Amino acid sequence: MTRLDPRSEMVLDTKLVGRRPGTMSELTREIGAPSDFGTVVMRVEQGQPLTLDLRLESVVEGVLVTGSVRGTATGACVRCLDPVTHPVDGAFQELFVYAERHAHHHEVGDEDAAEESRIEDGLIDLEPLLRDTVVPALPFQPVCRPDCPGLCSECGKPLAEDPDHQHDLIDPRWAALSALTENQPTPTEKRT
Repeated sequence: MTRLDPRSEMVLDTKLVGRRPGTMSELTREIGAPSDFGTVVMRVEQGQPLTLDLRLESVVEGVLVTGSVRGTATGACVRCLDPVTHPVDGAFQELFVYAERHAHHHEVGDEDAAEESRIEDGLIDLEPLLRDTVVPALPFQPVCRPDCPGLCSECGKPLAEDPDHQHDLIDPRWAALSALTENQPTPTEKRT
């Protein structure tokens, strides 16, 4: 396990609230988004600003972190591939437990001990919490507008530019029959 860097903007020092239950501290922080902060189609690009409003509250078990995260995600419309932006606005609350409390929970066989967020050397790492808040809230299939017609499946032309765009295609299963009709006279022609 690597040690947390107290200089990282994603790391909070629990000295802000100490270990006396009931002590509270509020802060606002603007940080740069970490790498791979999103999905294949929508993400907050690395380094883009995320605004955090945080409240740290000392409790018997550890530090309760409550807050919100705001920013902007970018991606591509899944129908026409035009650029799309999406506001990020999520709320979270997580208890970060002291190391000795975590050890006690593990020792007594608490099944949830493996899932606990922990305070490491007096520091809290916000990145997993922010990732768990933001990524699931991003649209799975973002669109530039609800009625986006997308691209032509034959030539890739944006259908929004030409709503009447179409191709006259014959089903390949019937293509051989169309050759038969090409040599037949029309009803107005006489056969000789």
